[in-house]
Amino acid sequence: QLVESGGGLAQAGGSLRLSCTSSGRTFDIYTMGWFRRAPGQEREFVADISHDGLSTKYADSVKGRFTISRDNSKRTVDLQMNSLKPEDTAVYYCARKKILHVANSPGDYDYWGQGTQVTVSY
Repeated sequence: QLVESGGGLAQAGGSLRLSCTSSGRTFDIYTMGWFRRAPGQEREFVADISHDGLSTKYADSVKGRFTISRDNSKRTVDLQMNSLKPEDTAVYYCARKKILHVANSPGDYDYWGQGTQVTVSY
């Protein structure tokens, strides 16, 4: 089970930090990712982090502004979001990537959190 927290309202240029906690005892063998879905749009990839935290990937739209990190001892994966823009407004989801999958479409992930709303105002 994945549970996200930390969403809320921020002004443009501000920051928010999202956190995802896993109840799975094998958390440290999985790549973890963050996705988001804006109103009326498809779910899109935001960032992922390898099982050991050594490798990260970001969508071009968030590169340089968002940072993904993980703490395997706490079974958490965080998303630090800086320089927020109104277009970052979406429901953000934490997800676990399927073993041996390398792409970053929603179908490459098998467990999802319930999502947390992020709203960025002008």
